[in-house]
Amino acid sequence: MARLGFGAFLAPHHPVGENPTLQFRRDLKFVEHLDELGYDEFWCGEHHSSGWEMIASPEMFLAAAGERTKRIKLGTGVISLPYHHPYNVAQRMVQLDHMTGGRAIFGSGPGALPSDAYTLGIDPMTQRDRQDEAIGVIRRLMRGERITHKTDWYTLQDAALQLLPLQEEMEFVVASQISPSGMTLAGKYGIGIISLGSMSSEGLTALPTQWGFAESAAKKAGTTVSRKQWRVLLNWHIAETREKAIEEARHGLMHWHNRYIVATLQRPGAVAFKSPDDAIEQTAFGPGSAAVIGTPDDLVAMIRKVYDQSGGFGTVVGFVHDWANPENTFKSWDLVARYVIPEINGYVAKLRESEHHLQVNRAVFDRAGQAIMAKIMENKDAAEALKVTASPRFAAAGAQVPKELGKGKQAAE
Repeated sequence: MARLGFGAFLAPHHPVGENPTLQFRRDLKFVEHLDELGYDEFWCGEHHSSGWEMIASPEMFLAAAGERTKRIKLGTGVISLPYHHPYNVAQRMVQLDHMTGGRAIFGSGPGALPSDAYTLGIDPMTQRDRQDEAIGVIRRLMRGERITHKTDWYTLQDAALQLLPLQEEMEFVVASQISPSGMTLAGKYGIGIISLGSMSSEGLTALPTQWGFAESAAKKAGTTVSRKQWRVLLNWHIAETREKAIEEARHGLMHWHNRYIVATLQRPGAVAFKSPDDAIEQTAFGPGSAAVIGTPDDLVAMIRKVYDQSGGFGTVVGFVHDWANPENTFKSWDLVARYVIPEINGYVAKLRESEHHLQVNRAVFDRAGQAIMAKIMENKDAAEALKVTASPRFAAAGAQVPKELGKGKQAAE
């Protein structure tokens, strides 16, 4: 397995009822925590309804996050392009790139919530075509072109950006669900993908087929797509033991699913869980489960399985949720950084090898120690000064080791 990047995706999914100001502040602390732990990317989305997802401008949130972080890349996950004039989106992303020191990633989508599109009077049948058109225009603007372009939803007249991105080329990424539209769009423009549908068993199963859509579209358009720019979203909550992870997540998981996924979003086929135990079983352990609620080892196994199943990708992105309380949620991400990432990427492999080498070659290194003591014993004055006495460890070789090295000035001498 090639080394993978690791990131976090904050929609957010915060239960209604808590102070939203404190939620914003805690989310910013969370990004700062991820940066300190060495995560590669952080993503946040754009939503205007549902109550649970209250970040309306990912650019504003990420600009604030940029002031609190040093190295983590910051992605819009995603800007719903049909809701905006493409020129304004391009300008905001360029400004974000400068304000974050060249760490911005431009993620886009057609718009996830039907209630958002309805509020803005947008026909859902036009959303994917509008996203396609906007990506093409924004890429041209960011390359410094001057454009005149008129459509039924926006107009550009001799338009050019007065400021270009700080990065030589800002990365473009499109969101993809189970339908082929996102993958096809990525292939058309030769850009990155973040697969959001992989949080379901159907989405995980479809990953190889999904990548095929991207490659076919790229071939048709004369572009290329790279698996290194493919991000796969996974759901997890990690603790020191599986029992502890279950206990921490069970009630929050049931509340999230029943209140948001079933009652608020009314997703087709979603059925309310009957109990916290039912929620755990169906989400993480039953047939068709697609989440990990367990130990770092459980998550390592899941990532390797999805990697092999998909044919390979570049970055694992964890979905941020409130199944557990804030303290245990932060700790979950800490455990992933401490144990999962180094295991997946081989950071501790040579340390284990070194430890094992020392253990299996103990006799060799003991012999070296015996040789040192033998040289000491050749010098009677040195032996007397060190007040040597017989040692069981070197008895076989007839060597001796210091009984007491002395203290203070005598030891130094």
